[in-house]
Amino acid sequence: MTRSALTRDEVLDTAAALVREHGPAALTMRRLAAELGTAVTSIYWHVGNRESLLDALVARTVADLGTIRPRGATPAERIVSVARALRRALRERPHLVAMVHERGLTERMFLPAQRALVHEAHAAGLRGSRAAALVHAVQFQVVGHVLVERNRERAPAQPPAETDLWATEPTGLPAPDPELARALAAPVDTEAVFLVAVRALVAGLLP
Repeated sequence: MTRSALTRDEVLDTAAALVREHGPAALTMRRLAAELGTAVTSIYWHVGNRESLLDALVARTVADLGTIRPRGATPAERIVSVARALRRALRERPHLVAMVHERGLTERMFLPAQRALVHEAHAAGLRGSRAAALVHAVQFQVVGHVLVERNRERAPAQPPAETDLWATEPTGLPAPDPELARALAAPVDTEAVFLVAVRALVAGLLP
């Protein structure tokens, strides 16, 4: 039995969920119709063909990243909040972000976050190339960190053995530090590492 009163938003929500969970290749009109409990012709009625559906998902992803808003009492806090929100958005939508990139809309996707960062750079007293350096550095920090996180998730953890950390060459290395070795061998809190890095970056670039 097919359902009625299907909406375009429901189609896009379900399509986005399929892409997030299984990747773009899993998104077929037949599978989407099955997930929604409707006929394939109903999907075409609401969103057109598969390419039109993908274009709509890309447009929605770009729009979603436009909702990032700075939070905090100081420019530094607000810049860090934008970086955190951008990282979270990219982490939550890896396949959708990849689709945006494939369609050549990456710069448009990052534009809202860039606008927010420009505003905060100005609020902190930065202008010209110094403001641009901060905006680019924060953006690259976010994207680079997300890429490293994904690579770590795909590969098995390989923490160094304690003896590996205290090789005799080159000379001048510190004495063995068991607490450091244990900390490096423990699971990495990537959110905490990100905050340490981006806060240090912002502190170093602000006046």
